[in-house]
Amino acid sequence: MLANSKRDPLETLKQFTPARIGVGRTGTRPLTKDVLQFRTDHAAAVDSVYGTVPDKILSEFNLFSVTTQVESMEHYLKRPDHGRLLADDAKAVLQKNCLQAPDVQVVVSDGLSAKAIEENLSDVYPALIDSLESYNLQIGTSFFVKGGRVACMDEIGEILKPKALVLLIGERPGLMSAESMSAYMCYQPGKGKKESDRMVISNIHKRGTPPIEAAAHIGTLIDKMLQQKTSGVHLIV
Repeated sequence: MLANSKRDPLETLKQFTPARIGVGRTGTRPLTKDVLQFRTDHAAAVDSVYGTVPDKILSEFNLFSVTTQVESMEHYLKRPDHGRLLADDAKAVLQKNCLQAPDVQVVVSDGLSAKAIEENLSDVYPALIDSLESYNLQIGTSFFVKGGRVACMDEIGEILKPKALVLLIGERPGLMSAESMSAYMCYQPGKGKKESDRMVISNIHKRGTPPIEAAAHIGTLIDKMLQQKTSGVHLIV
């Protein structure tokens, strides 16, 4: 059908993807407007990585903060293993302030995109709590981890012993979106857990997976995890 259409097939294809295809050129060089857009998107991605989550976002949901063993963003980028481990004082803070052994523990982390938390948390978090409460689940004391990697959920699991854990974390920004969040989930997180034991809903943002829709789906998956006492590749969804 496209071959017989009066419309350029490439223009039709561009309607279905945000990827940079058919941007055009002058001689061997891309058009100025495309170069400028590329630089704008790249700058937004860099700002997201090196940004910080505003305190007002965390205070809106009464999230206290702890840190990992990361000391700076350069340290975070060069030593992913240190983003998986909590700082020594963080362990004591969690033991003092958090409910032990809840049905579900919710954790928020900036990860590789502080912008993702800033843009999406206000939509995702309340809807997630509502979704979990609709299943009559006991929710632990939510908190924020600065400089966290996905596997920090295992050490948190060792300390708080939740039946299930949800980690809302900023994704590595791309040139299409610098504000994308992921939700990682695991049943009984702790030492020895494999990546195949985790589940993830990714690309959560206004132009991707809608935040409120993602929150509702997280609640459904958590309920299934608790019923089946497993997660990851073993969960029947």
